[in-house]
This record gives sequence, C-alpha cells and structure tokens, in this order.
Amino acid sequence: MKTIEIKNLEKSYGDFHLTIDNFSMESGTVMGLIGENGAGKTTLIKSILDLVKYKGDIKVFGNHMSKEIKEDIGVVFNEGFFTENLKIKEIEKIMASLYKKWDKDYFYKLIGEFRIPKDKKYNELSTGNKMKLKIINALSSHPKLLILDEPTSGLDPVIRDEILDIFFEFIKDENSSILFSTHITSDLEKIADYISFISQGKLVFSKNKDDLIYDYGILKTDSKSLSNYDNKYFLKIKEEKYNTDVLIKNKKEFSDKYKDAILEKPSIDQIMVFYERGK
Repeated sequence: MKTIEIKNLEKSYGDFHLTIDNFSMESGTVMGLIGENGAGKTTLIKSILDLVKYKGDIKVFGNHMSKEIKEDIGVVFNEGFFTENLKIKEIEKIMASLYKKWDKDYFYKLIGEFRIPKDKKYNELSTGNKMKLKIINALSSHPKLLILDEPTSGLDPVIRDEILDIFFEFIKDENSSILFSTHITSDLEKIADYISFISQGKLVFSKNKDDLIYDYGILKTDSKSLSNYDNKYFLKIKEEKYNTDVLIKNKKEFSDKYKDAILEKPSIDQIMVFYERGK
C-alpha cells in the first residue's frame, strides 16, 4: 500500500510556487526529502498534513486527510513546540488529551531510556534533549507514519546518532514509514531507502537511494576531453577551476566502455550540488 500519494499538487506563496505532478511513498520505507533552504520541503510537508490550502490531490494511507488519519501520524518540526515553561509531566498531559492512542507508559519509558530529566522545564533542556522530547511525543501515540522536518539540524554528531537509533527502532516494524526532510544528507545515507530531491518548488527526482549512489558516478576530466565520451551518459556538468566534473548515469556500462576513465562514487550531497549548480 502507498503511505503517501500526491498528484498535481500546487501551492503558492507570493513569488514561490510548489508544483509536484506525481509523488508516492511505499509503506514500510524511509523517504529522505532533500533540497536547499526555501526549495519547498516544508511547504510539501504542510500540504501533506493539510496544514495549508493547496490545489491537487493528496492521500495518506489511501484516503484524504482526516482526524482519524492524523491519529496515525507522528510529526516533528524543527521549530516551534510547547510553551517554554512547561514541565515534562504537563507536556505529557497535553499530548494525552490530543491523541486517543496515547501511551503514557511508553512515553515515560522513552523518557527514561533517553535520559530526559523529568523535573526540568522545556526551556531548561539542552537542544539535543528538546529534539529527543519532540520525537518521543511523536512516537508515544504509536503512529504508522513519522513526518520529520529537519529533526537533526544543529545537533552534534553524537546526539544525531542517538536520534537515528530511535528511527531505526521505529522502522523495525515493516509497516512503519518515515518521511525525513533534512539538509544533512549523511544521515539519509545511513537510514533512507529512497531519496526525493526538490529544487525551486519542483520535484527533480525520487529514486532508490542505492540506485543513486551505485548507478551514478562522477567523471573527472577536462573540457577538451568531454567530446571523447558519449553524452548520453551525462546528467550534469560542473566546470571547476582546473578540471571538469560530470555526473553520469549507468556507471557500470560507462566504465566498461571507457576503461581508462576516472570515476568516483558520489555522495547524496554531491549529487544535489550537481543538480543545483551544474549545467
């Protein structure tokens, strides 16, 4: 079953226009959502959650958004949360009033496991513990889908690794899914099954992560030598000061054909830069 299905989505803010013709996400997968700041990632998430008005068709779990469907979604935004002076137990009571499936015992179990001080107010917690608390809140209603908007932004590597462990535990249930928006692509390389790239309000691609990393390659060459290669393999070309880099597809076929070519394995970050800055 498709966890998320989008067709002909349009949303505008002033001069910014988000247009997604077709997008889907399979149940039991982790979809990484990447793009520059202002590309449209948060607007897409808000549209999925029915937090903004839009044109088009969006279905979650096969149906249009409803109060019942929202019960099965856990949401984490990087900014904004509770009143700063609320204590943990007060936050728990508020969340319990919002979700029918709220699990108080599970909430406090996670609070203990992730060493969140129960006696402190929200504004007294460290940045890492604030984010852990947001994620614990999202998990404590036992959702089928987690939607995360920059959950690891601004956190040190140790805290980020702990948070990724939380997500790994969540997706052990093969029916659980995560939509993970971030600009820290190294996190997605660890956890994502698929990568969707948004640029200037358009969906550039939505692909299997392993296909991206293993089917794509970076050809190291120079502008004079480009004509030696069949440009059917070329996706994007980036001119550097002393050399020319080319993002290619069908890496194995290319390397078999051009055995002396210098190829590098690309990171998700490098692929994104090629699409943003390449020609």
